[in-house]
Amino acid sequence: MNLVESLDRQMAKPNPNVPELNVGDEVRVNIRIVEGERERIQRFQGTIISRRKGGANANFTVRRIASHGIGVERTFLLHSPRIDSVDILRHSKVRRAKLYFLRERRGRSARLKERR
Repeated sequence: MNLVESLDRQMAKPNPNVPELNVGDEVRVNIRIVEGERERIQRFQGTIISRRKGGANANFTVRRIASHGIGVERTFLLHSPRIDSVDILRHSKVRRAKLYFLRERRGRSARLKERR
């Protein structure tokens, strides 16, 4: 085992506030935002469109539709101490590892079937 792999294993301490996430899940991510000396929690709710594994560099991308139909995507590091909590609202049935096709879809065509 080389030095990079050993450092990667040490740094990748799983965040206990993040459950097992899958592509297609609708989640609410609570992030700690620091503004000056104040700290607050900001929510970001949407669908997970991609996950990237990779030890300490693992991340996931969440997409939501903001006002006037504008899509907003945000990428979060999975092991970040800035993530306060992740709540899974629903699971969807998907057949792809990356849901980038949702970027071109709006309204009913952007819906995913719920997995029960």
